[in-house]
Amino acid sequence: MVTGAHTPLTVDLSGLRVAITGGAGGIGSAMADSFYACGAKVFISDIDTAALAASPHPHIRADAGVVADCEALVDAAVAQLGGLDVLVNNAGIAGPTARVEDVTPDALDATLRIDVASMFHCSRRAIPHLRASGGGAIINLSSAAGRFGFPLRAPYSAAKWGVIGFTKSLSIELGPDGIRVNAILPGPVDGLRIRAVIKAKAAAAHISENEMTERTVATTSLRCFVTQQDIANMALYLASPFGATISGQAISVDADMQTTM
Repeated sequence: MVTGAHTPLTVDLSGLRVAITGGAGGIGSAMADSFYACGAKVFISDIDTAALAASPHPHIRADAGVVADCEALVDAAVAQLGGLDVLVNNAGIAGPTARVEDVTPDALDATLRIDVASMFHCSRRAIPHLRASGGGAIINLSSAAGRFGFPLRAPYSAAKWGVIGFTKSLSIELGPDGIRVNAILPGPVDGLRIRAVIKAKAAAAHISENEMTERTVATTSLRCFVTQQDIANMALYLASPFGATISGQAISVDADMQTTM
């Protein structure tokens, strides 16, 4: 399958202090490694203890769906890094794949708590530290599902639309402090999560996984999946001096998706 670029962006981020939620695997891990390679000091959180143990970065186990954990991870990052310049709100779950009438209240609640409310709680805790550093950046991970309707994935789509509203509102609040707030909207990112989503949607549509994969790729003008590195590169750019005047934006990195499946 054709995918996007694998080449890491090269930019000097020496000394930048970065906290990344959900940083032990997938996109989060790619971002952590990329920031570190550019000279940043990185702290990550995750619920996957095995992945955390294998990570080379300082870390804490934290459940993004628990307010106290969100606060604890920011506190731990500040203590470890000596302050904070960048918060990347990356933690998220796919949520249920089902028609709205078949989604349980618990499944809806978990998706909203982890995919959007956690960003509020982490940002709320981080803002005083970003302000103390003289500015900085908050980068929120939304999704192409945050600008399209997404049948059979309504809780996820609702959360990701919510991320856009939160990002824009927070950017206006924090602009006078020199704190930039942006959202990245990945399209289909090659990896375990999209494979699981494709499998679930293929089952719901009574078609093969290969056919669902082809349908998904066909939603993009470039006819490809993007890679975790593509998303990491955008995060690096937004956190760097090159992104100094970019704020309040919902930036798609999605091979030009025209619709969702």
